[in-house]
Amino acid sequence: MDHSNGLVNAYVLDGKGGGRALDWNGVRAWKPGDGVFWIHLQWDEKTASAWVRDESGLDPLVADALLEEDTRPRCVVHEDGMMVILRGVNMTPGAEPSDMVSVRVWIDAKRVISMRRASSLAVQDIANALAGGKGPHDSGEFLVMLAQRLTDRVLPVEDEIGEGLDDLEDALVADELETVGEKLAPLRRETIALRRHLSPQRDALLRLYGDSEDWLTARQRARIREIADRVFRIVEEVDTMRERAAIIQDERRTRISERTEHNIYVLSIIATIILPLTFVTGLFGMNVGGVPGEEAAWAFYIVSGTLIAVGVLMALYFHLRRWL
Repeated sequence: MDHSNGLVNAYVLDGKGGGRALDWNGVRAWKPGDGVFWIHLQWDEKTASAWVRDESGLDPLVADALLEEDTRPRCVVHEDGMMVILRGVNMTPGAEPSDMVSVRVWIDAKRVISMRRASSLAVQDIANALAGGKGPHDSGEFLVMLAQRLTDRVLPVEDEIGEGLDDLEDALVADELETVGEKLAPLRRETIALRRHLSPQRDALLRLYGDSEDWLTARQRARIREIADRVFRIVEEVDTMRERAAIIQDERRTRISERTEHNIYVLSIIATIILPLTFVTGLFGMNVGGVPGEEAAWAFYIVSGTLIAVGVLMALYFHLRRWL
């Protein structure tokens, strides 16, 4: 779909779960008496940013906040409405789900103004629900549905990371250290990214619950509190997965260290056995007169047999001492 004019979608809610789609002309013609109005804009389009600054009627401070380059989850109450910034997983093909995308929303009793930088399936779910007559009835229900959809989209990513850690633990038991090393780093990055974004999102939802406006019903506030609790549990699970990843990494390092130490130990034993033999062969290999057995045909076999016997005896001694 072409969003070159900055308008992703716009609706006037009918209060029954449906809505009437609007274009830019319909957006500019909307009046509060027409019903609850929702507009979803592309953040980086000039037409959208100009409308937010000049035609939306928002306070300049709110407009600037919605159009900020970098955002983090938060909730700010301002006059008769609130600005809410939440994040959801990035489902764009080729993107990392943990590279979460932001949804910026101004919401009051009669208006919902949302902006995106990248496509969010949670917002698309709401648009599809409105088209099917099963969408939000008012702005408070829109906010609840948005928070719930964003949270629901995180759960599959959390499960995927957990399954990946399970596989790495199995690989660690099987001593497949190379496989663990290749797959562990991406999982750790995902858990760190999720933790960084979800922790302030939990705080934003709690702030939303505590500072909610009168146009939010008691049932909607209760649902927001429930969603905040779900996010809190997800954050706890992400913290657990971070600890699991750290334990896997520590165990891998220990295994590698043990393997390296064992190899060095074996090489040291071999060198200990070979060193005296090398000394004898070097001594008999000197190109000077007076070397014993130089003229005897049997001397080579005597020396070789002696060296073999000494090597076997040393290996047997190390074995009996459990050094080898």
